[in-house]
Amino acid sequence: MIAKVKQFYTGLGLMIGFLIVLVLFFLPFYEGKNALDHLDNLYNSISKGSAYYIPKVKEETAGFNGNVVNVTLAASSPKQAEQMALLFKAGGADAKVKESQLQITGDLGKIFENVLSDADLMYRNEGKKVAEKYGYEERLVLFNWWKAMQEMDKDLGKQKRFKEGKAATLVQKKAIEASYNYYKIEPQQIGERWGTVVFSLIFYVIYTLWYGFSILFMFEGWGLKLGH
Repeated sequence: MIAKVKQFYTGLGLMIGFLIVLVLFFLPFYEGKNALDHLDNLYNSISKGSAYYIPKVKEETAGFNGNVVNVTLAASSPKQAEQMALLFKAGGADAKVKESQLQITGDLGKIFENVLSDADLMYRNEGKKVAEKYGYEERLVLFNWWKAMQEMDKDLGKQKRFKEGKAATLVQKKAIEASYNYYKIEPQQIGERWGTVVFSLIFYVIYTLWYGFSILFMFEGWGLKLGH
């Protein structure tokens, strides 16, 4: 039995309205994308403008010029090892491949310079230049750099060269990952889209309350009460 008919049907009406808006939200109304996709792209483009750490990473790794390292890196496959070797050779390092392992000897500063140059091009959505440089797909280049920096940190740690390993992780996290994640996203300043941003935030709050009140009214209409 429904204890409060009017309250129950008010909640039910709110829930139906909530579900209709939810369905509309996921319909591909514009350019084959739904509203969620557009908002996701918007916030990604805004966040990209504030996630450009490459210049700072360049400053922090510049002190490693002349610092020679000799590291052994483990690749996931012989093919990846060959692809990774191309990366280090482009930075002036010597790279010897044996099955799925690489023996790298070179100037750490120059290696970092090459990594950051590739990451910078990708961040600027100029991946074609990176692909032409190595002869394979640009996203895979960055993935291989990410793997290489991870393995370099491990081997440098074994050598107790923690400062160099920490720098490799910095390059991996702040430059390579950001460039990979934001590739092909056009950066925007929040000031350019402030109206859409404010509307989306207000809508989110109202939509959340909308759902909460619909549940509240239906439960109270049923006669359910909270007690202690």
